Amino acid sequence: MTSTLLVYLHGFRSSPRSSKAVMTGEAIKALSTVNNPIEWYCPQLLASPQNSMDMVTEHIHLSKADHIVVIGSSLGGFYANYLAEKYGCKAVVLNPAVRAARELAPHVGMMTSYDNDEPFDFRPEYIDELKALQVERISNPSRYFLIAAKGDELLDWQEMTEFYQGAKQLVLEGSDHGIADYADHLPAVLEFISP
Repeated sequence: MTSTLLVYLHGFRSSPRSSKAVMTGEAIKALSTVNNPIEWYCPQLLASPQNSMDMVTEHIHLSKADHIVVIGSSLGGFYANYLAEKYGCKAVVLNPAVRAARELAPHVGMMTSYDNDEPFDFRPEYIDELKALQVERISNPSRYFLIAAKGDELLDWQEMTEFYQGAKQLVLEGSDHGIADYADHLPAVLEFISP
């Protein structure tokens, strides 16, 4: 019997209620069996990148799972790089922000989440926290699966494919930053993360 902890990390201004998170969670719960249990962990990430990673790593340390797998979307993909390098585990990255400090620097200030109007303060020091979490090069591309959409209106898909050179890659013609056709690609995600 092997148990897996699956950590799903949502994007900037997003939440565990995002459609990709919900869809993935339902698929994972359906895959989980008595002999191969999968623990689903999809926390509401905090405004502070360092506090977010402290919260997630604490959960990982308390977990009794044999394997960890990380799935991250956008900013969550940036965090997934950090965790995959820290724990030597598999990671699926969905339109990841490979240079989050650069991408989010223009967004410092008061923000609201996409699915509610709760304001939060995205502070200048959070950019420094992102810089501290930056992975310059992935050490083992075979542990990574990139899904990148050429139609991503926020991030550069070519930068993604270069960063994950040597990794399994699915480059979508069109689509968008949220990967509207994610349901079509979920089977490939599940296949990659299975032990």
